[in-house]
Amino acid sequence: MITIDWLHFTPASSFAGGLLIGFAVALLILLEGRIAGISGIVGGLLQPRRTGDVGWRLAFVLGLVAAPLAWGMLALLPQGRIDATWTTLVVAGLLVGFGSRLGSGCTSGHGVCGLSRLSPRSLAATVVFMAAGFATVFVARHLLA
Repeated sequence: MITIDWLHFTPASSFAGGLLIGFAVALLILLEGRIAGISGIVGGLLQPRRTGDVGWRLAFVLGLVAAPLAWGMLALLPQGRIDATWTTLVVAGLLVGFGSRLGSGCTSGHGVCGLSRLSPRSLAATVVFMAAGFATVFVARHLLA
């Protein structure tokens, strides 16, 4: 059964966050001709292929880190709760990294940028990402718990 925590349901801020992500993605592709896929951006930092390709990637990643820090100085950040062990988190991170390499991109590249460009490959990748996530949660919470 799915329940919604109506006390903490935040449609306005979620909508605003979605608009900001869409705006940032549109600016990156319009101004730089680049797709805002996080795994590709970070991968390009670790193995740069061309001269001058590091600056915009570094600025993007620093922005991802700086934005919540800046917001935390202005407002109270929500308290996160992770119900997993360190081992589970490390294994999950490695599987996500492997999957993003195998799928030639991550959820931001395929799910946000690829779907907005009507890419059939991104649609297939996003369906696989979502199905794997649903299956993982079902197995972890209902079959193994």
